[in-house]
Amino acid sequence: MLKVGIIGVGTVGASVANILKDNKDIITARAGIEITPTIGVVSNLNKDRGVSIKLTDNIDEVLNDESIDIVVELMGGIEKPYEVVKKALEKGKAVVTANKALLAYHRYELQDLAGDTPFEYEAAVAGGIPIINALRDGLTANNIQSIRGIMNGTCNYMLTKMINEGVDYDTILQESQELGYAEADPTFDVGGFDAAHKLLILGSIAYGIDAKPEDILIEGIENIAPEDIDFANEFNYSIKLLTIAKKVEDEIELRVHPVFIPNSEMIAKVDGVMNGVSVIGDKVGETMYYGPGAGGDATASAVIANIVDIARRGKGSPMLGFESSHGENLKLMSKDNIQTKYYFRLRVEDKPGVLAKVANILSDKNISIEKMIQKPLNDTCAHLLLSTHTCLEKDINEALNAIEETGAVTAKPVMIRIED
Repeated sequence: MLKVGIIGVGTVGASVANILKDNKDIITARAGIEITPTIGVVSNLNKDRGVSIKLTDNIDEVLNDESIDIVVELMGGIEKPYEVVKKALEKGKAVVTANKALLAYHRYELQDLAGDTPFEYEAAVAGGIPIINALRDGLTANNIQSIRGIMNGTCNYMLTKMINEGVDYDTILQESQELGYAEADPTFDVGGFDAAHKLLILGSIAYGIDAKPEDILIEGIENIAPEDIDFANEFNYSIKLLTIAKKVEDEIELRVHPVFIPNSEMIAKVDGVMNGVSVIGDKVGETMYYGPGAGGDATASAVIANIVDIARRGKGSPMLGFESSHGENLKLMSKDNIQTKYYFRLRVEDKPGVLAKVANILSDKNISIEKMIQKPLNDTCAHLLLSTHTCLEKDINEALNAIEETGAVTAKPVMIRIED
């Protein structure tokens, strides 16, 4: 028998305990050994958790219990869970976590600590989608060329409603909060930080690259406006908050931001609160993974899959996918050197010479315009909606700063990248 201690019996923790009990027979048959949740740690013992296991508010009751074989960490946060997981590994206990923030900052330290002790984290990325297993095991024969993911259901729900129903950002944010998709403070989701944590984990598995959230390009969806939706509909694009990992020679792009993406792309069809991840390998081509990215039972399903895997293997497999150093010496690409297409929205004075000023600035930076729409706002102002051919991030930012400094724009320019 394997005994499991759950640190953090919230929505997911309670689902883990109940699924292990409700589906005990099939789980035992698949694992080859009985798996029993025996104790859970909570912060408030007076709150009903809907579970039949013993509850405590003392983490040491789990860490110091020699009969506990597997610790499931579902606390949330970064530094406190890091100390808890360190202690569990030091005591030789296998660990399963769904904590993406913990791994975004401490995955390499934890890999070194774990050694041969099993440490699994499938539920940390895209909830019920087995993307960690796919990258680490299923695609192990491939050099990964790129990963593109929709990995925040809150943002995807909001953008889907904005595109399909014409709902404005503030209205759909309030609706998302009322439905429980967005927190009272939604910054972590709509600002792109949640998705960035997940991207960093996938980037380590695919490329062996170590980076922290502050090292990569992260932008949220707060500035998406109806004019951007009109442009998307005009040119057959969807707007998605996309996580992108891409190998370009000996450098890796890691970035999270809204994009215009053609409706013909598979990942553009991932709507609502669902998640989707596209992976391109040099041998297999494109593979696509789709499913729920959050929710108690969906996330618990991934946690229990890791527990069963530990029961089967005993010894831990390489946490981040590599038994030895990667060998390619890949490095993180500078944000300035990213190359893609760009869209920008300019609120300008509606008078002669303004478009010429904008065109001259873009020309000076070797930026060519691919598409343009002008939409009058009133008698004195208009929106210029422009898209470019492929160019450098550095050049785009310098051009937009120069346009702003001319005084021809009456509001700060808004830029969105295009992924064709």
